[in-house]
Amino acid sequence: MTFSLDTHWVWDFWLADDGDLFHMFYLHAPKSLGDQHLRHRNAKIGHATSRDLRVWTDLGVVLEPGSEGSFDETATWTGSILRGPDGQWRMFYTGTRFLGPDTHTNVETVGVAISTDLHTWTKAPGPITQADSRWYETLGDSGWPEEAWRDPWVFADPDGNGWHMLVTARANEGDEIDRGVIGHATSHDLETWHVQPPLSLPGAGFAHLEVPQVTLIGDRTVLLFSCDSQTLAGTRKGETGGIWVAELDSATALYPVGQATLLTDESLYSGRLVRDRTGEWVLLAFRNHTDNDEFVGMLSDPHPIDWPANDGAPSLAMRAGRA
Repeated sequence: MTFSLDTHWVWDFWLADDGDLFHMFYLHAPKSLGDQHLRHRNAKIGHATSRDLRVWTDLGVVLEPGSEGSFDETATWTGSILRGPDGQWRMFYTGTRFLGPDTHTNVETVGVAISTDLHTWTKAPGPITQADSRWYETLGDSGWPEEAWRDPWVFADPDGNGWHMLVTARANEGDEIDRGVIGHATSHDLETWHVQPPLSLPGAGFAHLEVPQVTLIGDRTVLLFSCDSQTLAGTRKGETGGIWVAELDSATALYPVGQATLLTDESLYSGRLVRDRTGEWVLLAFRNHTDNDEFVGMLSDPHPIDWPANDGAPSLAMRAGRA
């Protein structure tokens, strides 16, 4: 049973596990808008729970845009959740501000909301981090219509030295279409964040690397991200886009994004790797479009994941499963 809403499109999502329930936080916007492309400027964050990643109970809206003039005045976009050493849950999320009602031009920054129970959230003053022009493209640096600094993925440093945040960002150099990088910020306390140089290089064939996630699977460190066919660049232009995967030497060293391989085409998008209650790693994603290119806007069922041998080169392969 996939997760869907009769009156709303559902797309990007992220998960928290309290040990009993899986908590999903998801973007949604009303189908009454008519044009699915308008969903981005009308997105709110909903909450649903599940015991098995298949049957979900919807709990409604938990976070929505801020007041006029705030960093998230237009919409609240994709994020991630973790529980800090103080026991509080932190939802790091994207706030977006569109510069006009009839333009795609927008500025993206990262904010945080705090909860003790995963149900009631309080926004902290924001933004807590944003694109730094020393390394990253900011609005007006090129013809790209956004200041990209979104989809924060926060994780603890493997050596215990604070926290890392990955973001969808664009470098301030290189071919305009091929500037997608994994942006990087660090913190010692989950409150004050310092922007760092990107963890990948531009020119890897992606205009942007959306919803990044770094996960340790066994002894392998895995980077997952999404990029569709329309935003592939360089030598990848004309290929099929979707959900991509790359193996890393380290979660904090330079990422070999140029070696990323396609996990699944863009009929599924915004993939997340999660371990189910049996201990098996599965992929969840949202169902993006049909063969007729109609937007679907609902969550997929979990797809089991394998690591088959391939001439000694590791790759991630999705076994057949229900959509």
